[in-house]
Amino acid sequence: MKNYRFNPLSCGIAAVLLSASVLAVAAGNAATADAKSSVAVVFKQLNVPVEGKFKQVHADIQFDPANLAAARARIDIDVASFDIGAAEYNKEVAGKDWFNAAAYPTASFTSTQIKASGAGYSVAGSLKIKGKSSDVVIPVQYSKQGGAQVFDGVSPIKRLQFDVGSGEWKDTSLVADEVQIKFHLVVPAK
Repeated sequence: MKNYRFNPLSCGIAAVLLSASVLAVAAGNAATADAKSSVAVVFKQLNVPVEGKFKQVHADIQFDPANLAAARARIDIDVASFDIGAAEYNKEVAGKDWFNAAAYPTASFTSTQIKASGAGYSVAGSLKIKGKSSDVVIPVQYSKQGGAQVFDGVSPIKRLQFDVGSGEWKDTSLVADEVQIKFHLVVPAK
């Protein structure tokens, strides 16, 4: 029997996707989300939930609920900023089998359409991780709180679609393919 080490890369991929989607919908004409914001990734390793967060997310977003036709978003995530709570695991996730941060330092999301959907919004766009692109649609809840716009949501992605977790880590009995991206974005209202 092989001895498998814990690997949080799945979390990282999910986080990237979620972050991009969330930010794309979220920011009201703000360049970045503030310190109250968070983008987390939840995945299962050996059927045990594990959570990690990205520390560096950059957004160029234009969002006005009254003018969705002009809404747009570009989100870039520094994949090496993924933090699972232990330096050894963080280093592994940045490595070639997972994010390969040396070759692909940034995961990005570029919106193509933002529209009202039920009680919230849906943001369609292109997500690019590790050189692979996929069209995604992310549901987002929006609210105003004081002088800020707040965007919340959860969205699943498949890590293997982006080649996150190669070699022995392709085994989904070790690290599940589905990753949940959870986000809470707080941006200054304009």
